[in-house]
Formats: sequence, C-alpha cells, structure tokens
Amino acid sequence: MLNSLQIESYRKDGYLVLEDVLEPEQLATLRAITEEFIERSRLHTHSDDVFDLDPAHSAGNPRLSRIKLPHKQHPAFWKIVRSERVCSVLTSLLGADVRLHNSKLNTKPPGGGAAVEWHQDWAFYPHTNDDLLAVGIMLDDVTLDNGPLMVIPGSHCGEVLQHTANGVFSGAIDPHDPAFDVDRAVALTGRAGSMSVHHVRTLHGSAPNLSDRPRMLLFYECGAADAWPINGNASSYTGLNQQDFWDALQERMICGEQSLSPRLEKVPVLMPLPPAPDCSSIFRIQQSSGARSAFV
Repeated sequence: MLNSLQIESYRKDGYLVLEDVLEPEQLATLRAITEEFIERSRLHTHSDDVFDLDPAHSAGNPRLSRIKLPHKQHPAFWKIVRSERVCSVLTSLLGADVRLHNSKLNTKPPGGGAAVEWHQDWAFYPHTNDDLLAVGIMLDDVTLDNGPLMVIPGSHCGEVLQHTANGVFSGAIDPHDPAFDVDRAVALTGRAGSMSVHHVRTLHGSAPNLSDRPRMLLFYECGAADAWPINGNASSYTGLNQQDFWDALQERMICGEQSLSPRLEKVPVLMPLPPAPDCSSIFRIQQSSGARSAFV
C-alpha cells in the first residue's frame, strides 16, 4: 500500500518509482521465462502475434523489440500483476476495481535497442475518465545509459498533444512542439525488481539502448473499472458481439468487479485515427507514419 506522500507525489507529478517490488524468486522466474521466449524467437524471421522483431534480429543474434501480450503468453505474467504488492499499488491509485488494458514486455537489446518516441498513452486509448496508468516492472537494472523510460513531470495535468504525422496517427508527438520541454525530462531508473508508475496522460519516451547491457521492462496498462474505452462496444465497430466483449472485460479484471456505470469526466480526447500504414505495434506505428524522432 502506498503512503499519503507517495500518492500525493503521483497526483502532482504523474509518476512514481518504487524499489524492490518483486521478491528475488519472482524476478528470477520472470527473467528465466523471458530468456526462454528470446530463445524461441531464433526460429522466427518476421514479427507476429507474439514477437516484435528488431530489424537486426537473426537466428544467430536474437534481438526483440517486444514480447506482445505477455499475460496471455505465460501464466506467470498474469500472476505477477495480480500479486499482493502490485495490486496494493494499483488499488491505492485507482480504487478497489482495476482492469488490465494491455501488457507488453519491451526487451530493448544492447547496442541499439529501439527508441520509443515521446508520446502520451492517452492518445492511443482514450476512455470516459483518465484513471488509468502504466506500471513498468524492471527485469534488469535500468540506468541512464541503457535506454530508461523518461517522463515530463506534471505533463499529465496539461493538454493532449498532437500525435499525427503525414495525415495519420503517428503515436508520437512532434519534438518541435512548443509545449514539449525535453529539458524537464526525468529518467526513471532503478534496480531490477523495482517498478515505475506513470499516469496515462504523462508525456514519456525512451532513447535507444546504446550500452552493452539489455533493458527488459515489463509493462501493464491498467485502469479503474469505471473507465470505459471511448471507441465503444458496438459490434459494428469492434467486431465483437456483446457476449464476447463482456467476456473480454471480465477476463481482464485484476481485482474487484467490472462496473456497468462508466464514470464520465471532462477529459480532453483526440481519437487515434486515421491509422498509420502499419499499426501492429507502437514501433511500427511510429516508423510507418514517418514520425519525427527526438533521438536523432
């Protein structure tokens, strides 16, 4: 459970770093499973529903940008987000009823692991209210030189910046946007087993990993159960009938119960459309849209 000062800091700055959230045994298990997935990726030559491959990936030198939806790939990843320590953080910030929106494991290999351009998660998935956040569980030591997550403190209280390029949703802001002040950026570093938290509207990004060490970071995007996705649940838009949509909500519940009363707040919303030519991951969205890089 977070204390009042930590909660106040999150509300003010839009992020937290919490040390030693994982027990050593939990960390060792997640690292071993992740290494097994990296070994499996040697047999793959193209990105698919599990692996997002780095352009330099090969059987002899496996390099992943991401393991997609790890909570669906191995039960240990679902178990960890529902563990007592992680749940206590989530409920302190989001209330008793918490639903998983998405998960991903960004592996960021050494010697050039891909950057993630500056963006706000809210631009990808607006909801009826913004009680959503992302936790990043550090499976490696995260330092200034291996591509740490960086945030702009207080940016969650401001506007939603444009995330478009060349007429499509780019999943990245223009680094020359006058509202973007990179000099205020804070790097979220910590020992393996620690955890970062950032608000869904917090502006963040991460540079390439130019060190000789990996930087594996396990992300869970979570929200209050009364925050409903604005893109709706009508089958004509989602392709899901009502039962399938309800089942999908239920299977994502981390703790508590799914609310049937969306909480409507006055929050700024820009829909993430039209789509980029390749919208299979944030890396492909940013690349295929021609987003301008802040890290060149």
